[in-house]
Amino acid sequence: MAFGSIAGAIAVISGALLAHRLREQMPAPALEVFETAVRYQFYHVFALLAAGILSERFSGTWINRAGSCFIGGILLFSGSLYIISSLMAAGTSIPTGLGILTPIGGLLFILGWIFLCISVLKGSSS
Repeated sequence: MAFGSIAGAIAVISGALLAHRLREQMPAPALEVFETAVRYQFYHVFALLAAGILSERFSGTWINRAGSCFIGGILLFSGSLYIISSLMAAGTSIPTGLGILTPIGGLLFILGWIFLCISVLKGSSS
């Protein structure tokens, strides 16, 4: 819940920066990448908060895995996109290793949703 709250605050700050400062300073492709990072961070902040709330009713391994996957996804997916958009805006080449973090983060998002579903289906006995 704490990570979700902080990640939510960062998403709001990032969105405000995008709307009020970065639009004038970044090329369009970098803006699109940054917008994607903010959007997916917001989606998964809500998923993480929901997992935290649901953990009171559906405690166990699966709900904990869901929360961990949402955290990892935010860090890897959105985090890598923030870095990539910054490098694009600066005209710097993007290291190959950085690009692989985005789909790994996306996979963690998918697993988080699957684990959340398993947790709810199994109930409190998971």
